Amino acid sequence: MKLYWAPQSRALRALWLLEEIGCAYQRVTFDLRAGTHRTPEFHAVNPMEKVPALQDGAACVAESGAIFAYLIEKFPDAGLAPPLGDPLRGRFWQWLFFASANIEFAMVEARGQLKLPEVAAGWGSAEKVFNVIEEQLSTTPYIVGEKFSACDIMLATNLHFAITALKLFEPRPVFDAYLAKCRARPAFLRAVAIDSHGG
Repeated sequence: MKLYWAPQSRALRALWLLEEIGCAYQRVTFDLRAGTHRTPEFHAVNPMEKVPALQDGAACVAESGAIFAYLIEKFPDAGLAPPLGDPLRGRFWQWLFFASANIEFAMVEARGQLKLPEVAAGWGSAEKVFNVIEEQLSTTPYIVGEKFSACDIMLATNLHFAITALKLFEPRPVFDAYLAKCRARPAFLRAVAIDSHGG
């Protein structure tokens, strides 16, 4: 299994997920600024030429949410999703895709690069997005309930970039406590160590 990634990018979340799963994988590292990802070989894996992307034998998967769904299905024993038949599975899928469907647009809005009327924007508004996350995390320790899941990887990396790295939103106590729990996980620490050393 190959993970195509670049340091200090959205690929951190796929790296973290693979470290949580504990499966064998190979990292193919790109320098995005130098354009080392713009090759015919990588284009065949992901025509958008973005990271992360995953190649597992003949299977190629791009887009973070799709990569997460693929790996969750491939490694159910990792326990990073509610089992089939569990009512929480519906909320699990909702929150997994919430990141790319809402948080990233909210971040673009917060940077002043995009503004639509709330009724027309699929994400509503940046304020609404972060209020909804805060509301959920005020009632459960993790985004889908009592147990850490793959959704927390997706959510925590986005909150980290939005609040800590890019400083687009003011810190909130609920987010601070949640991020502290997620960042204390050994798999996160391993992923950050890899990320900070560039592979």
